[in-house]
Amino acid sequence: MNSAPIPTAAQQREVRMAARALARAGLAHAYGHCSLRLDANYFLVCAAQPMGLIRPGEPGIVVPIKGDLPAGVLGEVRIHQQLYLRRTDVAAVIRSMPAQVMALSCAGLTPQARHGMGSYFQPSIPLWDDVQLLRSDAQASALVDLFTAGKALAMRGNGAIVVGDSLTEALTLTWYLEDAARIELQLHSAGLAERGTLLDANACEQRATRSGRIYERMWEYLTAGDPEAGDLTI
Repeated sequence: MNSAPIPTAAQQREVRMAARALARAGLAHAYGHCSLRLDANYFLVCAAQPMGLIRPGEPGIVVPIKGDLPAGVLGEVRIHQQLYLRRTDVAAVIRSMPAQVMALSCAGLTPQARHGMGSYFQPSIPLWDDVQLLRSDAQASALVDLFTAGKALAMRGNGAIVVGDSLTEALTLTWYLEDAARIELQLHSAGLAERGTLLDANACEQRATRSGRIYERMWEYLTAGDPEAGDLTI
């Protein structure tokens, strides 16, 4: 394996901003992490602390896609390793704790495609049906087996994993996932879930557009007010 690359200032800043945006939006609390692929062999993960407390300029840690986790890296970052190893389309991974997703998962449910933002998760959102902390390579590998080629996976009572071809996409889809869970939970609470219309694969394909700066506008919304927003020198 080649020597580990040195992340650019822009890459470090992007990871920090995504981490703080997740916390600011209530999508993570003391737990969670996000990462960005650097090349075929390494990725950059945010500092191992509550994401909302990551300071401007605080560096993330470079992690090999194959091999042991570096000292100070959280155990569940193994999930990121396995996703980058087995999904060449994945350029960013977010591990978050969205409240509505967690509530649904405790009932063995995941959001279905009922509205526009839910259309981005096809063919479905699988459920990792185990509340135990994921701290082994074998567990991480099994989780990725379940993930298959999708964009999101819910973990029973333990948050969610979302991937993207950029951190902008992954952050946006994490917000979309929680909004889809909000709709799902409200319909179940009102006894209307059986009456709601589900979008079929064709409708989802047409609706899940990337045009019109869909992801970029959500990034701007979620990172608004960040201390490093617009600071191109960091």
